[in-house]
Amino acid sequence: MMSFSLSSRKWIAVLGGAATLATVAGCAKDNDIDISSGVGITATRNVCPAVAVPMHTGDITLFDPANSRDAAAIDIVATITNVVPSCNDAAEKVYQLASFDVMATRRDPGPARTVTLPYFSTVVQGGTAVVAKRIGQVTVSFAEGQVRGTGHGQAAAYVDRAAATLPADIQERITRKRKAGEEDAAIDPLSVPEVRTAVQRASFELLVGFQLSQEQLEYNVRR
Repeated sequence: MMSFSLSSRKWIAVLGGAATLATVAGCAKDNDIDISSGVGITATRNVCPAVAVPMHTGDITLFDPANSRDAAAIDIVATITNVVPSCNDAAEKVYQLASFDVMATRRDPGPARTVTLPYFSTVVQGGTAVVAKRIGQVTVSFAEGQVRGTGHGQAAAYVDRAAATLPADIQERITRKRKAGEEDAAIDPLSVPEVRTAVQRASFELLVGFQLSQEQLEYNVRR
């Protein structure tokens, strides 16, 4: 199995593409901060980690025989879907829970069958820094005579509220009302390096995907 260690540059590259695949937004709250992208789009952030499935890790394909890659040898294809975040930010340790379903299809109907698939949950700070990782397992069950099976899993993360909160001066620079004619009225605050860096440093993600071998990951990339 591919370990995706903290020092793996390939792992960091995969994580960096997380938002391009699937990000699950949370509900806006009274203390949320609206951050303008500078192109007419406003994103809402709070202390809860964003939840996403990194690119190329949301699917897994099992072959039988295992060393074949022919389409006729595909045994099971499974996909992570219905990712639902639930955040408790009432304490100094912010708790983010992500529930998800696994939908799978097997090649042939037959007797009842269960398959156990490994998945990871990773906490990433600033888009690249892996601060925690756990490996779990999800069991997919196929009823007798059925080619479709389902499973359910969960991933969770704790994040320090202080680390996920923007400094007061950065918040003020982002949210301050600007009047036409002021020197910085037309300047996107996120274009200022220290503001952009502070926002990135305070941004956390909980990433969930299948724990793939190197060969399985390359297969997904090539598809």
